[in-house]
Amino acid sequence: MGLIFLQILLGITAVSTALIGGLFYAYSCSVNPGLGRLPDSGYLQAMQSINRAILNPVFFASFLGSLVLLPVCTWAYFSYEVSPGSWCLLGATVVYFAGVFGVTMGGNVPLNNALDKADLTVAGNAELARHRAAFEQRWNRLHTVRTVAAVVAVGLVVAGCIGLK
Repeated sequence: MGLIFLQILLGITAVSTALIGGLFYAYSCSVNPGLGRLPDSGYLQAMQSINRAILNPVFFASFLGSLVLLPVCTWAYFSYEVSPGSWCLLGATVVYFAGVFGVTMGGNVPLNNALDKADLTVAGNAELARHRAAFEQRWNRLHTVRTVAAVVAVGLVVAGCIGLK
């Protein structure tokens, strides 16, 4: 593989990973605080709607794209040369797999799926409060973990860009 191809691959990987980090960061800074101010029914309806809307090709391109691009880019750079940048890419891959993808699939998605099954149109106030209590705090904690992991992964990819020749 030529160096120019590797640099293009690294650039695409960096952008894809940064898009997910930015999405999670922006959600933490704006959407979560705004949703948190809503009454139970509004909060739960909004979360159901958001969780359904995010399942789209644009989101999957970067979320799953990073899942593929990070290890491919890491392998390609280790094949080219072992350098501090290669190790940074390996770190980004591990952090993304465990902290972003793993937490999302093992934590946030099951909570989203459970909430999606709730019929909020027939739920009374006490039931809505129970749904929110079972969802919001756990989901937000998991989201914070994956946000931090995504930002760390982006930082490691950037460090990889700096540390590669």
